Amino acid sequence: MSKIIFNEFQRQQLENNPNVNHVSDRSISYKPEFKIAAIKEYKNGKGPTDIFIEYGFDLDIIGSKKPQQCLKRWRKTYEKYGEEGFKNELRGKGSTGRPSSKDLTVEDKLKKAEARIAFLEMEKRLLKKVRRTREEGEETKLTLSEKFQLIEATIRRYGLVRMVSYLCELATEKRKSYYAWLKAEPKRIDRERKDVQDYKLIKQVFDEKNGKSGGRDIRMVLENDYFTVMNLKKIYRIMNKFNLKSKIRRSNPYKRMAQATQEHRTCPNILNRNFVHSEPGKVLLTDITYLYLENGIPVYLSCVKDGSTREILAYYLSTTLEMRLVYRTLDNLINALDGNVHPEAILHSDQGFHYTNPEYRKKVKKLGFIQSMSRKGNCWDNAPIESFFGHLKDEIDASSCQTLTELKGVIEDYMVYYNTYRYQWGLKKMAPEQYRSHLLSA
Repeated sequence: MSKIIFNEFQRQQLENNPNVNHVSDRSISYKPEFKIAAIKEYKNGKGPTDIFIEYGFDLDIIGSKKPQQCLKRWRKTYEKYGEEGFKNELRGKGSTGRPSSKDLTVEDKLKKAEARIAFLEMEKRLLKKVRRTREEGEETKLTLSEKFQLIEATIRRYGLVRMVSYLCELATEKRKSYYAWLKAEPKRIDRERKDVQDYKLIKQVFDEKNGKSGGRDIRMVLENDYFTVMNLKKIYRIMNKFNLKSKIRRSNPYKRMAQATQEHRTCPNILNRNFVHSEPGKVLLTDITYLYLENGIPVYLSCVKDGSTREILAYYLSTTLEMRLVYRTLDNLINALDGNVHPEAILHSDQGFHYTNPEYRKKVKKLGFIQSMSRKGNCWDNAPIESFFGHLKDEIDASSCQTLTELKGVIEDYMVYYNTYRYQWGLKKMAPEQYRSHLLSA
């Protein structure tokens, strides 16, 4: 059975195709004439995908693999039974004709029995689907709308006539409520159509971010770049409805370190995780991470991040871990600040050998920074810069670069994007540079 579940709007779209008999939540019943025509065109050299597109099927709805699967199955039937194998096919067709006036009571009883069996069979399928969507431990119970969908699907699938009252009785719902639900179908279809339009917009943003954007990120991009305000709950609902799942960086348990109580002997943790301040340039965070080129050569990236605006103020790339890596980063930082160092500026780092080096400490003090260090073995004391490195490695592909020069270009483009265009929920949905201007004006 197909993994694709058709919603009400998609079923309506598919049933409007003249080559379709009927559509359920997971399957499509095609007309024999279409199957025969598809087999003949396939034998003449036309591909399955082209055949389905030519006959008006939307592959975004039915799935790109559906044409190949159908043609493979139909060819076997055609080779074994010929065209009669399709014309005499009874699967999915309900009984036709009026009940005989003779033995009417017996016929009615038989029809009711058949309707009851059909209803229970459809109910069993629906309950199985509902269980997959319910949380563990939650009671598996059909909603009012799901019951009416079950009644409508049963009537359509098995061609039942004058069985609405009986099926409503089986579902323990009122007949007039079912007809009210049917009457509201245009509204539901209109709502589905609006959801599809919103989905296309959300999908566009989702694809631009390579599937790595969550609901909040999408909302900020829609508001800032597309001038479209969309409720966050609606974004989550549509993403869940159309199965848009963002790629999440999962924490590595082996990298979690126990908190150490002993502070560094020479430099205390002055910052103490007070990362956010209302003054740009007051809290600066620095660290080093590694990236790999296509040939496996490691490249080291040293960065300085403003804790208030989350802006990357300075960075430097090197193929070695020599002290020049952090010295050049400091030089770039002073150039970025244009020599205007905050009188109470704190430069926070971990206890790596670069930052405990006596010469480096002298240079930091000479430039006017107060040096602070994380506790030993505690990455959470420098969490914002670690978070930035995680996003960087998620959003660029360093291993596709063959040379250091090529990687420098990729990093430079990303830094411009991160500082100028990457909106952040914690910055009032602004980009870092926008937020810095906001703080300065305030």
